[in-house]
Amino acid sequence: MALLGQAALAMWWDIAAEVRADFEDWHVHEHLPERLAIPGFRRGTRWSSASGGEGMFVLYELERHETLSSPDYLARLNSPTPGSTRWMPHHRNMVRSQCRVAASRGGVVARHALTVRLSPAAGGAGELQSFLGSIASELAARPGLVGAHVLRHEAPAIATTKEQQIRDNADRSADHVFVACGYEASALQKLSASHLSAERLSEHGAGPGTVAGLYTLSCSLACGDAV
Repeated sequence: MALLGQAALAMWWDIAAEVRADFEDWHVHEHLPERLAIPGFRRGTRWSSASGGEGMFVLYELERHETLSSPDYLARLNSPTPGSTRWMPHHRNMVRSQCRVAASRGGVVARHALTVRLSPAAGGAGELQSFLGSIASELAARPGLVGAHVLRHEAPAIATTKEQQIRDNADRSADHVFVACGYEASALQKLSASHLSAERLSEHGAGPGTVAGLYTLSCSLACGDAV
């Protein structure tokens, strides 16, 4: 399995341009190391919008899904650092999916990442999961790409945390997430227009509202890395 564990935390948000540099400094030098010090967190990677916009995509790879409800993780979520308290309100349009890994093929850290957030249509969950899993292996080996990963959201049974309250409890989630990683942006753009287009996905059980985004690598830290 390419992802470092059986679970993942996938997140998307916007950061205003005027605070972006300070935010990125905090995120790399404080927040990522803090999270990766929690038992069960294996690697954290951040990509920025390839179009130069305000969007970010962050992926934490986790040992297992139970990490998301572990006492160590909950302690951090409910006792945010001064930096977290300052920056959490700047996470605009937050989408936060606590996921089990349904399929993972090839590599994860690459120059570019294409993410697709989607939900099944009524009665289409089984077909959608089967389709996404079946194309992951095929796509991972294509020129320009290094890996493809399928995530399925499953929220842990925990109370609302302090960090969520700081963000006004406005977090949304994506039911299913497809992440394709590659070294050629054009390969991912072609993928978005073909196998992972909204039309193609709807033919295989996806409902309306599919959201795709292309991102460029900003940083990646694994457990034990120092910044």
